[in-house]
This record gives sequence, structure tokens and C-alpha cells, in this order.
Amino acid sequence: MKTIYEIQQFLKKFGTIIYIGDRVSDLELMESEFKELFNSQLIETSVYQNALLLLRHEIQLEKEKTANKKR
Repeated sequence: MKTIYEIQQFLKKFGTIIYIGDRVSDLELMESEFKELFNSQLIETSVYQNALLLLRHEIQLEKEKTANKKR
């Protein structure tokens, strides 16, 4: 997985569709879903780590964007 879209499609395979309307909240909820999948041993460690890395990076970018808009 290299994009947030691919992460969304992966989660859809497990019946999870996430849309709250707030981008950061959506990403954080996706991270939580991946933790649940990993703890339930439904996904491999490499998939879990890759998804978390991508999600956390995107969360950071969104938070920086928001901070820059407030200035």
C-alpha cells in the first residue's frame, strides 16, 4: 500500500468504510482499525507497519496544513 486510497480499499475488504468528514479523524480511525485487525491476527506485521507509517505521515501532513492555515 502506497496511498490512503489503497488503505481505504484494503479496509473495505474487511467491511470497514470510514468517513467522518474530518480528514485527521478519518485517518486516526483508520489507524485504530488497523490496530484491531493486527491484534486479531487478521493481517501480517508488515502490512500493519506499512499502513501505520503511511497513516501517521498523512496525519502529520494534515496537522501541519491546518496549523499553517491558522497563521
